[in-house]
Amino acid sequence: MNLNTPKLRSRCAAALAGATARIAELTAFVGLDGFVDEILHVVDKRQSATAYDRMLTITQLAERLAGAAGKSTNIEFVPQLTKLGGNGPIMANALASMGLHVTYLGNLGYPNLHPVFAEFAQRAAVHSIAQPGFTDAIEFEDGKVMLGKHTYLKEVNWENITTRFGRDRFAAQFRSADLVGFVNWTMLTHMSDIWAAVLQEICPTLPAGAKKRTLFFDLADPEKRTAADIQRALDLILAFRPYFDVILGLNEKEAYEIARVLGLDKGDGSRPALAALAAAIHARVPVQTLVVHPVPYALCVSNGQTQMVEGLYTTQPRLTTGAGDHFNSGFCLGKLLGLEDELALLTGVTASGYYVIKGQSPSVPDLVRALQHWPAGHTGPYAF
Repeated sequence: MNLNTPKLRSRCAAALAGATARIAELTAFVGLDGFVDEILHVVDKRQSATAYDRMLTITQLAERLAGAAGKSTNIEFVPQLTKLGGNGPIMANALASMGLHVTYLGNLGYPNLHPVFAEFAQRAAVHSIAQPGFTDAIEFEDGKVMLGKHTYLKEVNWENITTRFGRDRFAAQFRSADLVGFVNWTMLTHMSDIWAAVLQEICPTLPAGAKKRTLFFDLADPEKRTAADIQRALDLILAFRPYFDVILGLNEKEAYEIARVLGLDKGDGSRPALAALAAAIHARVPVQTLVVHPVPYALCVSNGQTQMVEGLYTTQPRLTTGAGDHFNSGFCLGKLLGLEDELALLTGVTASGYYVIKGQSPSVPDLVRALQHWPAGHTGPYAF
C-alpha cells in the first residue's frame, strides 16, 4: 500500500501532463440519471435578516430533529447554489472538463432540456429521455444529507431509451466509447432491467477479439434497496466481464452495505479493516477493479493487489455534493490512460479534492498544478 508521497505525486503529474494528446482522443458514454440540485445550508441561530450561525454537522441537525419528536420544530434552509446534479451528469461534466469527448444520456428534461444543464450541453453531446429529478442537498462540514424527489426517474427505462433516443444510437455509443459509465443504480429502479436488455441485445453483437474497453458502475447508496435487488445488480455487473474491463466504484458507506448483503464482517472501521473488506468483496464480486473511496483516502483491489492513497482532503469544503463523482471521473481517466492503480487513485482523489476546495470541476492542467502544489495541511493554503 502507498499512502501518497511527493515522488508519487510527481510521477502522476508528469503522466497526466504528458497525456494531453491521448486524452483529447478519448471518448465516454455515460448515463443514465439527471437531477437539479439545490445546495442548502441549515440555520442554527439567526442573528439578523442577513446574518446567521450555520449548523456545521449532521449531528446538530439530527439532535434538533430528535428533540422535536412528539412536538414540532421549524428548520430554516438557506439556498447556496442551484446546479446540475445526479451522479451521471456530474461525472460526465467532470470528464468533459478534463478534455474527453463525452456523450451523455439521461433524464435532463423532456422534450426540452432543463436550463440547469445548458452549460453541460455545450461541453458534451447531451441527450435526454425524461424530466429530471430534484434534490435538496443539505451540506455540512462532516457530510451531506440528500433529500430527493424521484417521480420522473421511473421513465428511465429500456422502452424510452429505444424510442426516445434510439436503440441503434445507443448501441453505436455502447460499442465505440473508450469508457461506458452506468451510475446511480439505486435511484433508477429500471436500471437492472436496462442492463439485462443490453446484455441480451447488444453485448452479443460486440466485435470478437477486440481490445476490452472500460465499463464503470456506481450503485450510489443502495441502502434503501432490498438485498435481492442488490444481489441481482451485482450478478448483472459480473455478466459484463467477458466484454469489458469492469470497474465497480463504492464509497465507504456503500462498501458496508454490500458487505451486509454478502454476509461479510465490516470490521472496526479502520483503514486496514476497510482494505480487508474490499478484498473480501472483490473475492465475491470479482470485477477487474473494485475501488472504494472514503472521504480522506481511497483504495482499490485488482489482480490480487490492494493499493491505498491519501486524498486531497480539507476540513473546510466549499462544495461536497458531487465529490465522489469527481473521484470516479479522475480514477477512470487514470485507468483509461493505463496508469498504475496507485496513480489512478491519486488522479481520483486529486480531482475530488480540487472540486471540494474550489467548487468547480478541474481540467487536466488544474490536476497537474494541484499535484505539484499539494498543501501541507487540511486547511490550506491552496496554491493551485
